[in-house]
Amino acid sequence: MNRSVNHGIRVFIELALAAGFLVPVALGQKPGPAPPPSTPPIRSPNPATAITQPVQSSHDRVMFLLGRVRTADATAVPNDTIVERICNGATRQQVHAALNGEFSMQLGSKNDSMLDATGDPGSRSAVNGQNSEMGIPRQELANCELRASVSGFSSSEIRLVDLAGSLSSVDVGAIVVQRRTKVAGLTLNASSYMAPKDARKAYEKGLVAEKKGELANAQKYFGKAVEIYPKYSNAWYQLGTVLQKEHEKDAAHAAFTRAANIDTKFLPPYLSLAVMAYEAENWTAVLDLTGHILNLDPLNHVAGYVWDLDPLNYTEAYFYNAVANYKLKKFADAERSGLKAEQVDLPTRFPQVHLLLGEIFARKNDYAIAISEMQTYLELVPHAKDEDQIREHLAKLEKLNASVSASQKPQQQ
Repeated sequence: MNRSVNHGIRVFIELALAAGFLVPVALGQKPGPAPPPSTPPIRSPNPATAITQPVQSSHDRVMFLLGRVRTADATAVPNDTIVERICNGATRQQVHAALNGEFSMQLGSKNDSMLDATGDPGSRSAVNGQNSEMGIPRQELANCELRASVSGFSSSEIRLVDLAGSLSSVDVGAIVVQRRTKVAGLTLNASSYMAPKDARKAYEKGLVAEKKGELANAQKYFGKAVEIYPKYSNAWYQLGTVLQKEHEKDAAHAAFTRAANIDTKFLPPYLSLAVMAYEAENWTAVLDLTGHILNLDPLNHVAGYVWDLDPLNYTEAYFYNAVANYKLKKFADAERSGLKAEQVDLPTRFPQVHLLLGEIFARKNDYAIAISEMQTYLELVPHAKDEDQIREHLAKLEKLNASVSASQKPQQQ
């Protein structure tokens, strides 16, 4: 393997991190679904590097995945339940479950609801037509799993790494969905309801002042709230937020720390501290803080707490966790967190996770996946700051991928 090229790729990601290239940026909502193209799109910018794969035997292809969705409490399955096939962290196919929970997913047909690496329903296209035969080779499903997507429920996953038997139709069993309670609005904890009336009144005035942009007044009111009730973790958190806006970083850090110490199950201050640690490149602290968040499923209502981190923030926690693991050379953990960030980042607001995953997969010599991740990043950020540099590294990855494919081809014949 070309070690100098791999070293160049690693240097590239280090420079990207150092230059703030992977600092999250908010993107606008992606456009709605567009009509399918008349011909399948070609992802690679260099068609000459494409390698023609040998035709798979029909016995090695899976044409149908059959199964059912059921609820953990044995209640009826919601009528808007969607079953998704996720491959390498990207949504590839979606089908609706029947009212009784059963589903049938046809693979490899022109009528499949296939998605590209971005998971954008507007990018639907027919399956690559290089083989007229229906179905998908079993080995291509090894990095895929099935899960259910339905509002108000979390879902188990069925891995497709080892499909039993040799039939073209495979019964994968049941996907179990667990009902969850998610309350929208301000994140609160139980101790907040114990605050005296005067403290709550000052806190509410602080919220109003902050919303109006009156930061000095907001700081005064939040300060009064914590003076009256020192255990008011919400007020400490909001005070930290205001101090951060006023560029008083040390005071903000102290306020966030006070909020976190008062209640370890109150998650927003942990995320704020993780962001500050990220900016200071304190990777061990980032890992500890985001690990605390991700160990306490913030989308659930547990033991008197309402945890309602915005999905953007939930994605942010996974992203920072992935970067910290990468910087600490814990690449397997970085990959897991990066893929999770990619899954929950809908609509896409953190395109940098694709760039990070591209480097992680390149390190594993999974060049095809690395290429797809970097191409996805360029699609999401068409005018990237270092677009030319990224495309240069893409070209190197494509050469490596072509070389690997060519060396493996004689073994498959």
